[in-house]
Amino acid sequence: MKNKRYMILVVVLVIVLACLIGYFIKDNSSNNTNNAIYSEKNNSTNSTSVTNDTYSTSEMFTDRDLEQTVDTTDATKYTVTSGKDINITKEGVYVISGTATNSTIYVEADDEAKIQIVLDGVNITNTNFPCIYVKSGDKVFITTSADSSLTVSETFKADKDTNTDGVIFSKSDITLNGTATLTINSTDNGVVSKDDLKVTGGTYNITATSKGFQANDSIRIADGTLAIKAGTDGLHAEYDEDDSVGYVYISGGNITINAGDDGIHATTIAQFEGGTINITAGEGIEGTYILINNGIINIKATDDGINAANKSSKYSIKVEINGGTITVDMGQGDTDAIDSNGDLLITGGTITINAQSPFDYDGTGSKTGGKIIVNGNETDTLSNQMMGGGMRGNNGGRR
Repeated sequence: MKNKRYMILVVVLVIVLACLIGYFIKDNSSNNTNNAIYSEKNNSTNSTSVTNDTYSTSEMFTDRDLEQTVDTTDATKYTVTSGKDINITKEGVYVISGTATNSTIYVEADDEAKIQIVLDGVNITNTNFPCIYVKSGDKVFITTSADSSLTVSETFKADKDTNTDGVIFSKSDITLNGTATLTINSTDNGVVSKDDLKVTGGTYNITATSKGFQANDSIRIADGTLAIKAGTDGLHAEYDEDDSVGYVYISGGNITINAGDDGIHATTIAQFEGGTINITAGEGIEGTYILINNGIINIKATDDGINAANKSSKYSIKVEINGGTITVDMGQGDTDAIDSNGDLLITGGTITINAQSPFDYDGTGSKTGGKIIVNGNETDTLSNQMMGGGMRGNNGGRR
C-alpha cells in the first residue's frame, strides 16, 4: 500500500515537473523572440533602454489632410481690411480674399472645432504681428485656392506670455494644402505650430531670418512644392520640454532648402519615404535616428551632411539607409558626409559622396546592400574617420 502511494506521488511530481519545464521553455522562447525584435530595433551603442518606433503614411495624414480643394458652398466669406482683424470662433469653412496692412486672421474656437481657412487671393503685410494667429481649436486647415502672400516686416511683438514669432503662428495642429502658391516673408520664423504641422499640397515660397517651418511635435510632408530660404533651419521639429517628440516625416513633395544652419532638424526621428529634397546648408539633416527608405536627397553642406546625434533619450542613435538616391557634397575641412554618434546601417539605395571624410560613426558600421560611390569610386567599405583625421576599417570608431 505504501509502495502504491509512493508510486502515485512520484507520478504526480513528474507531471508537475514536466509542466514547469514546458512553461519555462515556452516563456524563454518568447523572451528570445522579443529580445531578437528588440535587438533589431536597437542595434546601437546606447540601445539598452530605448526603441526606435517609426511611422507610416496612413498614420501621418487623414483623408481631409490630403484633400486639396474644399466645398465652399456654405462657407463664410471675408475680405481683409487694413487695420481691422478677422475673428473666427466657430467650426466651419472660411474663404478670405483681399489686400490689407496690419490685419490679423484670428482663430479662437473650442477644443473640438476644425477650421478651414481658404486663402482666395489674400495679401497681408503686418508690421510686427502674425498674419494668421491660431489661439485655440482642434485643428486648422489653411488651403490656398488662389495665389496669396503674407508678410511681417519688422520685429515681432509678443501676445502677453506667448512669443508669437511666426507669420503663421498656431497653438494647435495645422495643415497646409491647396492648389495655389503662398509666399511668406518673415523677420523671424515662417510657419510655427506648437503641435503638428503638415503640408500635403500647394506651393510655398518662404523667406525667413530664422526658421522656415517650426513645430513642437512634428513636421509631416506628403506633397507640395516648398522653396525655403532660412537664416537658421529650414525644417525644425523640437520641443524643449519633451525629448520624446519633435520628428520630421517626408513621404513626397519637391523641397528645396537653403539654410544657414540645419536644412532639416529633428529631435527624435527624421524619416524619409519619398519626395525630392535639395538642401544647401551648414548641416544637411540632423536627428537622433535618421531613417531613409526612399526618395531623392541631394545635400551640399559645410559641416556634416547627415548627422545622427544624441538629442533624445527615447531613441537610439543611428543612421539607417534602406533605399533612395542620396548625393552628399561636402565642403573642405573637418566635415563628414555621413556622421553617426551611434550606428551606421546601409542595406540599400544608391549613395554618392564627394568628401574628404565620407563616414564617421562611433558604434557599428554595416553595409549589407546598396551601392556606395565615394569620390568617383564604388566601394563596399565604410571607412571610418577617426578623431584627428585618421582612417579605420569597417568596425572602427573614434578613440
